[in-house]
Amino acid sequence: MLPAAIVAARRSSALSLLDAFYAFPAPILLGALAVQQSGRARERVERTLGRAGGERQARWGRRLGGLGIVIGITAGLALGFYALLAAFSG
Repeated sequence: MLPAAIVAARRSSALSLLDAFYAFPAPILLGALAVQQSGRARERVERTLGRAGGERQARWGRRLGGLGIVIGITAGLALGFYALLAAFSG
């Protein structure tokens, strides 16, 4: 979502790069949802003693959800610092 917001800001004359700041909560929320769902999947695997399968997918869901959260926070910080630099530069 963030790269799409940045590309849209670059191609549009009505949007600035700072408008991409509004897209940074989406990866954090989606990452948190992935971590939550992977926890539910792991509970299901434990409840069925592994017969349901999906332990590897749950593990990868947790890892990728965490990565989404980290990328969202990093992008938010980067855009925040960009906003500060833009405000104090001129």
